[in-house]
Amino acid sequence: MSYGPKPSQRLVALFTKQPCWMIEPLAAQFQYSIPSVRRFLTEIGYYSSFTHNGGWYTLRSIPRFGRDGLWFFSGIGFSRAGSLTKTLIDLTTGSPAGMRAEQLGERLRCRCHTVLVHLYRHGRLQRDKLGRSYVYFAADPPTAASQRQALARQHPPAAQLPAEIAVLLLVEFIRSPESSFEQLAQKIAHSKNINVDVAQIERFFDQQGLKKRGELRRPRLTGVELQPGATVVRDIPLRIVSTTAGCPLHPGEKGVPLWRPAWRAEDPTQDRAEHDRTVHRP
Repeated sequence: MSYGPKPSQRLVALFTKQPCWMIEPLAAQFQYSIPSVRRFLTEIGYYSSFTHNGGWYTLRSIPRFGRDGLWFFSGIGFSRAGSLTKTLIDLTTGSPAGMRAEQLGERLRCRCHTVLVHLYRHGRLQRDKLGRSYVYFAADPPTAASQRQALARQHPPAAQLPAEIAVLLLVEFIRSPESSFEQLAQKIAHSKNINVDVAQIERFFDQQGLKKRGELRRPRLTGVELQPGATVVRDIPLRIVSTTAGCPLHPGEKGVPLWRPAWRAEDPTQDRAEHDRTVHRP
């Protein structure tokens, strides 16, 4: 009596023709129920994709993983680690200096921000803010410490901007709020013949709580010190007052932000009371 091929052999034959299947078409082609197909897959060994919500399947013998443990076929991603959660932990833990969410998304070719936040909140990854994004590190403290040290060597702290340049930068930002950091540096270099490093500008924006798309938050002005005789800026929403302006300062502050243009004693066209009546108070 002759017997046909075993179910497992038939299943392997289907994956030989097409290396990736979703479960419903596979069950229909295999002419077995979905639970039976899952059982056969478990017996043979399989991977489910970390993309497409794990909806694609391939046999364990098919992928040719790269050094990062990833394999892609027609936009479908598979990982030696398994699920997206396990893959994010694996890549982050194995990286020498941690990984940004953007780097992980590019590597995996899918959005993973929500999963990263979940892993961080549940203590399965650590993270630090660097510039405008987060860098994720291993949950293991010694590994994370080594990654942070490597990251610090890659990104040495930028020098503090002098106060006069900080004021020029704020003026250019308010004039052209859509300018990139590189464009702001070019504007200052062109108009004032002063070269400012782009990394310094980005760090200054982060310190002051400034958004780049034209929205201005209340600056904290941490680390900005206006020397005596520094330029006083008028007619912009942000007002920086130097210690020579005659305005009261909080203890320990060298300059304070005011959310109105300040009255200047040297302006003969306006008295103090008239200025205070007309100024807009948010």
